Amino acid sequence: MDAPCTTYHVLNTPWEEFVVGLYEHTRSDLADMSPPLTPLLANTPLAATQRAIGEFVAGRPVLLADGEGAARLVLPVEGLTPERLAALAACADESIDLFVSGTRAAALGARSIGAGVVRLAPSSRCEQVLALAGAVDLQVIVDAGDRVAAAAIELAKLARLLPAALAVRWHASGSVAPTDAVSGVTASEVLAFRAGLASSLRLVSSARVPLHDAGDSSFEVFRDALGQFWTAVVIGDMDRTRPVPVRLHSACLTGDAFGSRRCDCGDQLRMAITMIAARGGGVLLYLDQEGCGIGLANKMRAYALQDRGVDTIDANTTLGFERDERRYDIAARMLRLLGIGEVALLTNNPTKMAGLREAGVLIAERIALVAPVNESNRDYLRAKQQRAGHLIGSAQPDSEVPDA
Repeated sequence: MDAPCTTYHVLNTPWEEFVVGLYEHTRSDLADMSPPLTPLLANTPLAATQRAIGEFVAGRPVLLADGEGAARLVLPVEGLTPERLAALAACADESIDLFVSGTRAAALGARSIGAGVVRLAPSSRCEQVLALAGAVDLQVIVDAGDRVAAAAIELAKLARLLPAALAVRWHASGSVAPTDAVSGVTASEVLAFRAGLASSLRLVSSARVPLHDAGDSSFEVFRDALGQFWTAVVIGDMDRTRPVPVRLHSACLTGDAFGSRRCDCGDQLRMAITMIAARGGGVLLYLDQEGCGIGLANKMRAYALQDRGVDTIDANTTLGFERDERRYDIAARMLRLLGIGEVALLTNNPTKMAGLREAGVLIAERIALVAPVNESNRDYLRAKQQRAGHLIGSAQPDSEVPDA
């Protein structure tokens, strides 16, 4: 059997060698500094996962461990190249595993499992791996995954990548310690990360921004531990003694900025601003949750599947995402930081209402927000109504989205 792969085999480009060398040099310098920087460099509960997310975004491997089980070296599938696949294969003394989400496992033919594992053939090529991670109509054997597999999928989602990862077992003997070059994190830390993300939210800046349809408004910008920005657009003069008109609007670059006709997002954004202003004031929370939380790149992948006849719900699950990946704990924290206790919510989405209530927000009233239907968004709206339970059409649960 070949000797276990060292970190050098994984981080084998001149740039990565430079980064590793720089890390070693910096660590040596810090050790000689006085006074010690322990308070500055001390780990927080989110720190290890933050580093791991950054490594995944850069396309580098992360060491994932869980309890007494064998650690896995995991690499995101998105950005995979033949060279990266070959480098990972050089670390394996057995087959490489492909971790997929439960929804992707279902699309591949498995039933009722969480994260799944596909055992790759030694001859698997890069394009075959990418197809298994996100193409339609493939059937393979998928085994049930463990907590490490679930954490690898969660890590990819947190990085806004395709939810799939390659993995090999890590053998520490004969290799450089993982902390010398590869970020390490436990499955428990990754799986608990989202629960702590909302509490990391901080107000970082604000300014008056008059709007075309609302006049006197201001933008209150928040930032979380991942560096993502979440914006509260405060419109008019809020009366906090009554339920405050509030719209939770997930960012939609295509609809909000470019007027895409594939969705109703841009129309809903402008309608919400006008309606809040007409009620004397309120808040529009502009949330960094593009594409129901899957991110812009994955949203375009979902659009490509929709162009092949898959509806908006199945497009997300085919790629390995849930129907809707959005959470509302951050929105609830924004409302609390703004001093808002009870809301009149502008929405057609019962799931959004349930998510806010679960996060502790009192909803006194639902205000319908029915946007125009056109030939390009009619099927999208019908799928939201019939499969996701959105209260659209004539704003009644049993009404149909009309033809354009």
